[in-house]
Amino acid sequence: MALPTWAAFLAVVLIAALFLKTIPSRGRRTYNLPPGPKPWPIIGNLNLIGKLPHRSIHELSKRYGPLMQLRLGSLPVVVGASAQMARFFLKTKDATFSDRPRFAIAKHGSYDASDILWSQYGPYLRQARKICATELLSAKRLESFEYIRDEEVRGMLRGLREASGRVVRLRDYLQMMTLGVISRMVLGKKYVQEEVATEGGSPAAVLTPAEFREMVDEFLVLNGVINIGDFIPWLDWLDLQGYIRRMKRTNKILDRFLNHILDEHDRRRRLEGDSFMARDLVDVLLQLADDPNLEVQLTRDNVKALTQDLVLGGTDTSAVTTEWAISELIKNPKLLGKATEELDHVVGRERRLVAETDLPTLPYIEAILKETLRLHPVAPTLVPHVAREDACVDGYDIPAGTTAFINVWAIGRDPTLWDAPEEFRPERFIGSKIDVKGQDFELLPFGSGRRMCPGLNLGLKVTLLSIANLLHSFAWRLPDGMTVEELNMEEVFLLAMPRKNPLEVVVEPRLQSHLYMGA
Repeated sequence: MALPTWAAFLAVVLIAALFLKTIPSRGRRTYNLPPGPKPWPIIGNLNLIGKLPHRSIHELSKRYGPLMQLRLGSLPVVVGASAQMARFFLKTKDATFSDRPRFAIAKHGSYDASDILWSQYGPYLRQARKICATELLSAKRLESFEYIRDEEVRGMLRGLREASGRVVRLRDYLQMMTLGVISRMVLGKKYVQEEVATEGGSPAAVLTPAEFREMVDEFLVLNGVINIGDFIPWLDWLDLQGYIRRMKRTNKILDRFLNHILDEHDRRRRLEGDSFMARDLVDVLLQLADDPNLEVQLTRDNVKALTQDLVLGGTDTSAVTTEWAISELIKNPKLLGKATEELDHVVGRERRLVAETDLPTLPYIEAILKETLRLHPVAPTLVPHVAREDACVDGYDIPAGTTAFINVWAIGRDPTLWDAPEEFRPERFIGSKIDVKGQDFELLPFGSGRRMCPGLNLGLKVTLLSIANLLHSFAWRLPDGMTVEELNMEEVFLLAMPRKNPLEVVVEPRLQSHLYMGA
């Protein structure tokens, strides 16, 4: 989330500032705004936001309090940094703060904000979320795809076993596993393969794993950047950082990929005619797009936007969380031992691998996941909310149009809520009723309310099954010559917050060989 070269940027800004005059406001309401740092002309408080915004605003919140006012360029912003403020924004005033800012990534990267992540609150979003809840990600449909999750996790285990004894980059295996799950559920098959075919002499829409990883990484980067034009609109046309060009280029690649997928699905529908049966979630979306009774008709771009949400949003978030969990356990060998002890007791090491039916009987594994999400939430400040009307809290006014950030990363480290908040202690969740499903405001990795992540249940299933099987199937160590104290745990701010340096490890099988062969 790098800012532009400040020397050149400030030169442009300060020259422009010479020509600006302060115009007194007349007939406007006077607001009692929350406390916050004094903004500079033009740039506001942008100079205070570093490469890790969740940490920057956390330090500011220590000075100004759990409700803080910022001005990022011309954009008024409030930051909630306590469980009480999270409750206010996401429950008490959930409807008031249900819009999204109109950032460039929504226009250029999400089909003019027609996905679930960036669309404005209204009939279209309510319908899209209802489709996800009842048609795409319902409990019944998720259960019907259990065999896919099982097969893809087993395939990952088989690949890691083949690489045992060598240094591997765990993220690569996790990404391809989660992509396999999402692709088969959403798209009906895997569209990522080692060799790319050609159609008429040009590359086909099928991608290699390296191409897909590059595309996903770029998508996540662009969803997390500070694009100056979003905050200082009169500089938007300059595209000072080149982000708009990158957004358009990435969207072009994604659009080609998604058009290929939709064309294949439409072709099968035409060939099968009246006997057509939906096999995957794209089939369901295309059928719904033909339904004249929908409150808001779905266009082809709408279908692509929703498909993109499911594929890209679902692929990296589970992989990132699993990588953080394994990293924390490698740094804490005693906790790793407790986890494998539970797995050996419940599942055993002789006859089988971990299945989804085992997960309710593995409380320590669930506690590891919750503790990972507390320390390393995928979206540390959630996706920003925008006030649709004026609001008031604790005597402070929040005018309509204000963008709200909820710093769930800071809430997860609040010493008034958590003992030893910087330490990785899964035991804190044993016997605790605190959950991650949006009702406990001290732990909100998926948000809460109207804009809560709709893929929560799928993400939890994939992540828990992955962590359990990885710990059950392998012994873990760092590369030769590297100690746990040297393991870098820095993060980088993207749409999903991954490790700055991907985890490189050596795995050794713990189970009998025939169990992996059957994977």
